[in-house]
Amino acid sequence: MSWWEFWKVKQERLEFVRDFVAKNSLPIPGIRSFEQLHFTVLDTETSGLDPARDSILSFGAVKISAMKIQIPTSVEWYPMTENSGGKTAPIHGLVHIPDQISSEEFLKMLLSYLSNSILVGHHLGFDLEIIEKKLKPFGIEKFPNPVLDTLNLAIRLEHGPHADRSRINLEMYSLDALCMRYGIETDDRHTAAGDAFLTAQLFLKLLSKCKNKGISNFKDLMKNY
Repeated sequence: MSWWEFWKVKQERLEFVRDFVAKNSLPIPGIRSFEQLHFTVLDTETSGLDPARDSILSFGAVKISAMKIQIPTSVEWYPMTENSGGKTAPIHGLVHIPDQISSEEFLKMLLSYLSNSILVGHHLGFDLEIIEKKLKPFGIEKFPNPVLDTLNLAIRLEHGPHADRSRINLEMYSLDALCMRYGIETDDRHTAAGDAFLTAQLFLKLLSKCKNKGISNFKDLMKNY
């Protein structure tokens, strides 16, 4: 690669990062209702459960706007990785992974897709940590987007905002357990896109429960986050 080609690639990398950061520079007005908010519900399947050593095998997501799941926005991507399915292969079945894309292309697609939406997931901290590891070389240490974890939101709605987690059976707040409790059929489980879609359905149920408790705008939704 020539010096000019190297410089051009570096500039392109900086540009897609700059665009993403710029889109997240303005705060979301607290008075916006749920119907006015844009959410991206995401999930990852990984080579293991250690963000420091493991990596993403697949990324799945779907968008919610106007309180509806936008089915055509559903994606599932397979970023290139040196790790195999490892110990988690019996769960997600990702051993010989098709259609892998380079890390750089994955991140360009990812940041464009996420834009300035509110990020939602179940045990979301793990997913974000393992994605952020890929973003650090590009100058992003932590996502600037607002984030919501459906596990935390479910506990808040069922036990109050100051619930003592040591007194709560967290097995009752797994994705499977919550889907059963809220009447959601668990089809296509343990694929990134499938789990993102299940989480999106759960999230809409939780937003409806929020409204019943008088929580109806962005400011109130984000309390205690």
